[in-house]
Amino acid sequence: MARTQVNAPGTLGDDRAARARRIGRRRETRAALLFISPWILGFLIFTAWPIIYSAYLSLTDYDVINDPNFVGFENYEELFRDPKLATALWNTFFFTVIQVPVYVVVSLALALLLDRAGRASGFFRTAFFLPKMTPPVAVGILLLLLFNGQSGLINEGLSWFGIDGPDWTTDPNWVKPGLILMSLWSVGSSVIILLAALRNVPQELYDSAKVDGAGWWKTTMRITVPMISGALFFIVIVNTIAGFQTFTEAYTAFFGSGNTTYSNDAALFYVIYLFRQAFEFLNMGYASAMAWLLFVIIMIFTAIQIKVSRRFVYYEGEQR
Repeated sequence: MARTQVNAPGTLGDDRAARARRIGRRRETRAALLFISPWILGFLIFTAWPIIYSAYLSLTDYDVINDPNFVGFENYEELFRDPKLATALWNTFFFTVIQVPVYVVVSLALALLLDRAGRASGFFRTAFFLPKMTPPVAVGILLLLLFNGQSGLINEGLSWFGIDGPDWTTDPNWVKPGLILMSLWSVGSSVIILLAALRNVPQELYDSAKVDGAGWWKTTMRITVPMISGALFFIVIVNTIAGFQTFTEAYTAFFGSGNTTYSNDAALFYVIYLFRQAFEFLNMGYASAMAWLLFVIIMIFTAIQIKVSRRFVYYEGEQR
């Protein structure tokens, strides 16, 4: 005689509760996807698709007017034969290698000063950050005004100390140093980040160092810098990527409106050359190959920095 299996009341209730939870999770997932769908569509249309299409264009000869003509890896081979590209790469490497350390050191110095400002720190935080709000095009124009070799404010100030200032915008040897100095105009955002990191360093570490007789320099190098190394690493990564993508300020100052007065080759950065190939010479295929080369270069440098950071960067609570 067959037996009829009867579920215990508790088991039946647990099944219903589990089913209700699953339905609730599915509803939450659908609601979340609905809310982020504008971003997903925007990413697919304006980021993912252009990346994929540029990879295809890099294998073609395309001038916007005519249909793309598949040429294989000819554009990539041309990258190694183009002397202008070598110049643009050198300018970009030189700018990035010098600008990033200078930018980080100045940011840290200002953050350390601001950390001691006391009640006035709120005013100085705003004062340091405001230049960051300046449009990059305006910064490029400001560069020409401040660094003009004949009547610029920088050379005028140097003359007060008996120093004959260089021709920042016309001497090829001084164009990139001028751009590096001008990049410090937007140092305020990094100062705010480092200031926030400084405020999170435990005070007892400084008290212990003071008891041990450590001076300011030793305290800074042995306590402050290691404790904010995560923020410093973030600034190094972001500014390295930004350095390789330098465009607006240099283009406005040296290439805007067909400008041929100044030392253009000395300010010919990689992205500027890429932009000119794409939108002035209409070599879209070659410009796409340049874009992918830049992507690979940035990825390599970022990977190296991340690898090195494992040795030098400290994260609170991290197990070593």
